[in-house]
Amino acid sequence: MTASDFADRLTATAAETEALLERLLDGATLPGETARPNRLLSAMRHGALGGGKRLRPFLAVESAALFEAPRDGALLAGCALELLHCYSLVHDDLPAMDNDALRRGHPTVHRKFDDATAILAGDALLTLAFDVMTRDEVHADAKVRIALVRALARAAGLGGMAGGQMLDLAAEGRFEQKRALSENDIVTLQAMKTGALIRFACDAGAILGQADAQAAASVARYGAAIGQAFQIADDLLDVEGDSATLGKATAKDAAAGKATLVAVLGIQEARTRLDRLIAEADDALTPFGKKAETLRAAARFVAQRQS
Repeated sequence: MTASDFADRLTATAAETEALLERLLDGATLPGETARPNRLLSAMRHGALGGGKRLRPFLAVESAALFEAPRDGALLAGCALELLHCYSLVHDDLPAMDNDALRRGHPTVHRKFDDATAILAGDALLTLAFDVMTRDEVHADAKVRIALVRALARAAGLGGMAGGQMLDLAAEGRFEQKRALSENDIVTLQAMKTGALIRFACDAGAILGQADAQAAASVARYGAAIGQAFQIADDLLDVEGDSATLGKATAKDAAAGKATLVAVLGIQEARTRLDRLIAEADDALTPFGKKAETLRAAARFVAQRQS
């Protein structure tokens, strides 16, 4: 698959994701809802719509394709994941966390609205994510939907993203005296904070396709490798990237004293580690042969992205 073919495929799935998110975040009430307050809905839409590569839904759709799971269900599951991811960004940008002013080239939700509205918008995006994941359209088998919900909760919670966020804040010295983290400490932190949702995106495809244990393990290995690769690439962009291209501030990690593999290993060794992870991701897909070409291209994209 050429880089151009991959870019077209990624863009097409992003457009499908955006259209579906638009429908999920409209003003129509659902059974069990009384009303949808306009200010809260506007803040949710600001945090979730209008940008982003939608890489996580793309990985869910393409991983599901390995097992010939229906695309529509995979896309809806990917949208549930994206809603949860967007909640995490809204909360991560808050003054009590990273205090960011820009996200995807636009004011962050708390800057556009206010802190309280941003907190509630994140809460509502998170809970909507689980509403969407339980819908019959995701998969006809309720056991599959339960497995997706359980896996997403674990990826997002105490032992996943939220736990990783806590470790990240602690590493900055927010709660106790700052201490230097080892390489293994940083790998663990990043596997939770960033890698967990990326791994889930890949695992979701295997769950939707009701894959056997061996195939599911291969997909999980791929997801773990690109999850770590994504964070190293992100850290390199923070050091070397341009804020106008990225749509967010750069050089934040060093200013905040964040622990990153780039800081520990240096730029060149971090790039070497990134190359090894992409090779590992490619190797994990060997059992799927040519069916996995798009996922192989996704791994290269993660390593080479400029935004």
